[in-house]
Amino acid sequence: MATDPTPPESNSPAVPSWRAEGLVFNAFGAALRRRYGGRVQRISIDAGFTCPNVDGAVARGGCNFCDNRSFSPSRRVRLKRVADQLTDGIRTVRKRYDKVTGFLAYFQPATNTYAPVEQLREIYELALSHGPEIRGLAVGTRPDCVPDSVLELFEMLATDHDVSVEFGMQTMHNDGLVWMNRAHDHGHQINAIDRARGRGFECGVHIILGIPGETHEMMMQTADEVAALGFDSVKIHNLYVVEGTPLADQVRAGTLSLMDRETYVQTVVDFLERLPPEMIVERVSGEAPKGFLVEPAWCLDKSRLLREIESEFRRRRTVQGSHYRPPAVSPHLRPRPQDNTPESIRQQIEQRGRLPVLKMN
Repeated sequence: MATDPTPPESNSPAVPSWRAEGLVFNAFGAALRRRYGGRVQRISIDAGFTCPNVDGAVARGGCNFCDNRSFSPSRRVRLKRVADQLTDGIRTVRKRYDKVTGFLAYFQPATNTYAPVEQLREIYELALSHGPEIRGLAVGTRPDCVPDSVLELFEMLATDHDVSVEFGMQTMHNDGLVWMNRAHDHGHQINAIDRARGRGFECGVHIILGIPGETHEMMMQTADEVAALGFDSVKIHNLYVVEGTPLADQVRAGTLSLMDRETYVQTVVDFLERLPPEMIVERVSGEAPKGFLVEPAWCLDKSRLLREIESEFRRRRTVQGSHYRPPAVSPHLRPRPQDNTPESIRQQIEQRGRLPVLKMN
């Protein structure tokens, strides 16, 4: 991460640790090093979950941008057991890096809370007990797939382990969610984070920039909403196109255009300037393997893109949080609402029998 030799004024009375390190935003890797005292790597796990907008619980077809094979190497081959994926992942990382302090078990593809809650407990505990080098758990999910029973499970696991739950918010605008075929609205995200906050585990959010029909102003409204809802971390990436998706068909037909790199750099910096300084930024771009990516080609060069984002911060003499404005109601003072998980999803999580497809022991 490049440094900023002339730090600007900060809205915070105390200089954050990442600013003292000369960074322009609160980068994930540096945050992990501060927490654990060394390099900690995520090991992606594909346990075989599906999604409620795939199996018909709320919709069919899945998100129009999604082919899980492009997000997880394990989807390109027959799935291995969770324990074997962890063993292989740890071995691969240790070959790549000389010194690794520990690992986080990351349940990544699909909706990783969409299974009977007792089976979820077993599979998460299996990962956490894989060995002392597993420092914690990260779980990607949808905001409509976390009934209170699942949040209580994470709360229990967080008493002894670091736990992070990542919500696929994508945008605060319902028109964009409809375009994606998410089959939930932004109200589900508000309900989910307000029920999840304050339970002892971290809450992250995924955001996509460049959704068709969204103006720059709309994307900045999403930034302000992310800031107001009090997430602990954020992943931001550009809308990119992978093979085998409805989105790929639209791009090839010329009915949809994607954000260019220069516009994306400007938009990411604008977005980060509005976030609170303490929020961890886990990613600032997305990409797919060359064999899966259709467009844009520029997102494959992550190093260049990162340099350009850092350079734009330095040109502006700003950092993450420079334009952050605290919400009228602090996130930790927001009341905890009633659970609004759709009944069709709740039944799948709390009432159906065990799923034989999950790759446990």
